[in-house]
Amino acid sequence: MLGAEMSTDDPTIALLPDTGIEEAAPEADSLLARCERRVGYTFRSRKILLSAMTHASGAEHRLASNERLEFLGDAILGFVVCEMLFQQFPQYLEGELTKIKSVVVSRQTCAKISEALGLQEFLILGKGMTTTPTVPPSVLADVFESLLAAIYLDGGIEAARQFLQTYIEPEVELAATGELGGNYKSLLQQFAQREFGSTATYHLLDEKGPDHSKCFKMVAQVAGLRYQPAWGRNKKEAEQRAACNALSELKGETAQFPSD
Repeated sequence: MLGAEMSTDDPTIALLPDTGIEEAAPEADSLLARCERRVGYTFRSRKILLSAMTHASGAEHRLASNERLEFLGDAILGFVVCEMLFQQFPQYLEGELTKIKSVVVSRQTCAKISEALGLQEFLILGKGMTTTPTVPPSVLADVFESLLAAIYLDGGIEAARQFLQTYIEPEVELAATGELGGNYKSLLQQFAQREFGSTATYHLLDEKGPDHSKCFKMVAQVAGLRYQPAWGRNKKEAEQRAACNALSELKGETAQFPSD
């Protein structure tokens, strides 16, 4: 984490608060080069990367901070994640996609990824914030969005999409198998206990594909009755889909996920 003020004349000049001495461009370039290696993207112009790393507290004025980039990054994040979900989950309804999206684009998720990348090491903060031992999660979330916007402006939407595929796709999987899947299985469990005094169980019916990319077919069973099974890219996803199918059938509705 670097405490600094940014010069409007030369964005590669950083003022180190402890010494009060202006460091030349190579010092800032070294820091930015390490940041590039950390995030896996090389900028054509490091000026925009420096802007993305500059918090309002470390900028000469707010227009020189990363706030405008954060605004743009938030929109790019939402668009690309919606695109991912639309393509990856063709059987999910709008409500289901919205639930996953709300988890994936949340401030908590952005802060989590930012911390995992160690972006706090490259932040340009004012003296007041550098006295605290940790960077607030809100600042970490902001810098992730501003970094995304910087990559988009420097390399285009494809560069931004590739960056998000690397760091957001695992969060999509967690949200799909955890948040959404947990809800379906929990709902089926509650229904089974309330209506039948029974526990829902899940059984593997089939699997296909190579070892590195298998699909699994699971069925939910309640009170001795099995409902329409469902395929998933892993057993947890297949279980959540099977639970969703069972709930639909128990309510007299059409199962949402195909079994073939």
